[in-house]
Amino acid sequence: MADAVACDAATDFDAVVIGAGFSGMHMLKSLRDRLGLKVRVYEAGATVGGTWYWNRYPGARCDSDAYIYCFTWDRQLLQDWNWSERYPEQPEILRYLEHVAKRHDLKRDMRFNTRVSGAEWDEGARRWVVHTDDGETVTARFLIAAVGSLSTTNMPDFPGLETFGGKWYHTSRFPHDGVDFTGKRVGVVGTGATAVQAIPEIAQQAKHLTVFQRTANYCVPARNGKVDPEVTRARKADYDGVIRRIRDSFFGQEHYFIGKSALEATPEEREREFDRMWDAGGFAFWLANYQDMFFSQEANDLCADYIKRKIRATVKDQAVAERLIPKGYAYGTKRQPLDTNYYETFNKQNVLLVDAGTDGAIEAITPTGIRAGGRDYPLDIIVFATGFDAMTGPLKALNLKGRDGSTLDQQWKDGPRSYLGIAVAGFPNLFTITGPQSPSVLSNMPVSIEQHVEWVSDCIEAMRRDGKTTIEASTEAQQNWVAHVNEIVNMTLMVGANSWYMSANIPGKPRAFLPYLGPAGVGGYRKTCDEVAAKGYEGFELA
Repeated sequence: MADAVACDAATDFDAVVIGAGFSGMHMLKSLRDRLGLKVRVYEAGATVGGTWYWNRYPGARCDSDAYIYCFTWDRQLLQDWNWSERYPEQPEILRYLEHVAKRHDLKRDMRFNTRVSGAEWDEGARRWVVHTDDGETVTARFLIAAVGSLSTTNMPDFPGLETFGGKWYHTSRFPHDGVDFTGKRVGVVGTGATAVQAIPEIAQQAKHLTVFQRTANYCVPARNGKVDPEVTRARKADYDGVIRRIRDSFFGQEHYFIGKSALEATPEEREREFDRMWDAGGFAFWLANYQDMFFSQEANDLCADYIKRKIRATVKDQAVAERLIPKGYAYGTKRQPLDTNYYETFNKQNVLLVDAGTDGAIEAITPTGIRAGGRDYPLDIIVFATGFDAMTGPLKALNLKGRDGSTLDQQWKDGPRSYLGIAVAGFPNLFTITGPQSPSVLSNMPVSIEQHVEWVSDCIEAMRRDGKTTIEASTEAQQNWVAHVNEIVNMTLMVGANSWYMSANIPGKPRAFLPYLGPAGVGGYRKTCDEVAAKGYEGFELA
């Protein structure tokens, strides 16, 4: 920036980036090495990785195919790196991110074990003043929140937890040296995507496993395993095509809807298509199904019925199977868990399902276990797979103060309000990577992260070229974007589910749809952002 030379070497930066996961690593690389800016990254963890540093629970692995769950800006690394399987586990993904950090010398501009405790906009200096939990204060022209969408732990206030005589863990803060469940009576609270990965693994070790389910989930098979070397070679030979397709796609994946209504297909045709997607595994059944699945309850029921039949065929005890069958919401309107022997696990003699609807909800944690429905379940270890305060939680936790001391808590008391999910009115020079009301969690995250990082970098470069020092979303543009986000989602079945997409997992959190489900998804959103930039950053006020 124009005033970079005058900045104090130790405390003044062109940009401060919060977080050193996929977003923060790429943001640093782009601003420092492409634009030549002076950048500082703060990370609460001990190294890079973000979610792949913190989430170390049994069975933790990505659920997008590895060949697209990676950085595409390092073209040579796309050729050189070989993933061990379709959905690598957490340690392998962390090794990959460590390799990228070393390869591009990223850590020299990062401060680990350091949490940003607050930041406020200094109108006179036109800079952000950033504070850390170790007492450091720095300033930056730009503040970039790369904190991730799912990084603020949701730990429900279970009465009596402090009295529990055993050990308890949350899946997002699991011990780095693991937990030995051998010979233990274990309880897992939750049956979301994380629990679906963890439960089969824990059941193999534990003497007895009790699963406490509030809401049953529709699970589809992952079909994990080694990837055919010929398939890998073909993908590497066509990486330019792969990158183009995932950037233009609806979900940042090589998945495409069937271009007709489920109601137009014959029962035989539908069954063949359902079988094909089921056998393919992964997100195909969710993201490459009939095009009206998210809009028509009748079409959705046909998809849901297929999964229900699979559950009944897999789980031997039909009373248990019925408790594992979701009720009261449409298929696909909650985060899709990928399953490896999840339903089969409930056939084991050492596994018990406690369903809130039929057996009673959790009432309290006791010194010896969990009480639910008036019954005590003795436990040695409790694993809470209760998810996150998604999307808005990580940003609110930063304690940011914009113009006139306004906070995100105040701005978002009725739900998130942003422009493009990348900027917030009243918070100049703040960018939120994959923030609320952008595709983010409804996409393959690295694709959406790269799009935001590139857009922010281009924006800062344009500001430098044009002699601009501040950029801020206008209130009118923000209002229009929020209305657009809500108009689109209200046409779908998504709003009928009590999901974390709808903010329903956090007591007292305003009910609002958090991501963006645009008419053309990731590809359409990219075009919208590019058009905004091409029109001189339409909807933004630059000074």
